[in-house]
Amino acid sequence: MSRLKGKVAFITGGGGGIGRATAERFAEEGAKVVVADIDSTAGETSAAAARQCAANGGGDAHFVRCDVTDRTSVEAAMTETVARFGKLDILHNNAGGAQPADGPVTETPDEEFWRAIKLDLYGTFLCSKVGIPHIIKAGGGAIINMSSIVALMALPGRDCYTMAKGGIAALTRSMAVEYAPHKIRVNAIAPSVTLTDRVKKMLDGSGNATERIAASHLLGLGQPIHIANMAVYLASDEAAITTGQVIPVDSGATIW
Repeated sequence: MSRLKGKVAFITGGGGGIGRATAERFAEEGAKVVVADIDSTAGETSAAAARQCAANGGGDAHFVRCDVTDRTSVEAAMTETVARFGKLDILHNNAGGAQPADGPVTETPDEEFWRAIKLDLYGTFLCSKVGIPHIIKAGGGAIINMSSIVALMALPGRDCYTMAKGGIAALTRSMAVEYAPHKIRVNAIAPSVTLTDRVKKMLDGSGNATERIAASHLLGLGQPIHIANMAVYLASDEAAITTGQVIPVDSGATIW
């Protein structure tokens, strides 16, 4: 496998779930991967797993601690990436996620609003702001943001998360137009419920919630690998004219 051979990728939130699955698949496809995460233990473990997946295909992986909400941290992580691997071709803005404190706009705490906006939306903005000049220097590349089906359809009771992911969808389209002259493609993946370890913990103790949610998905609930495989496509030259898109990977949830 060599769809990403010679490419250098930076994955935020790469320590677990979708980020880890994507790091493993990118490395398997020949990319040099930087696993960026605020959790050093998870990040180191993920990078080690990605290196194993790289085998002899030319891929590699390295962990860099990064807080995507802190400009100094992001700048240092990007600088280390370029120093280690020589350039940056692919930015996967994956860090983020909902929390149980989220709820209807009239009930959810203000603190949860700012947490979601800062981590999901500002984190995507900041990493793009710092990363894009490096991608331009490399001659172009791909940015893959993480939106959600909540940006495409109503999901009551998750208004903070919905606002953040809707903002990412809008930002994706704007950046696609802005940076096309620099040969940078910008797309977003919009997953439905994806059974990461974090999501499984949120569903634990909620009775038959998993079964109820699965019933609204035509092909069952997704796994991190399903999202990672879409990220590989969007990062590769196969997606050469795909830009400005918010692509559901949702087991048909948005059509049913």
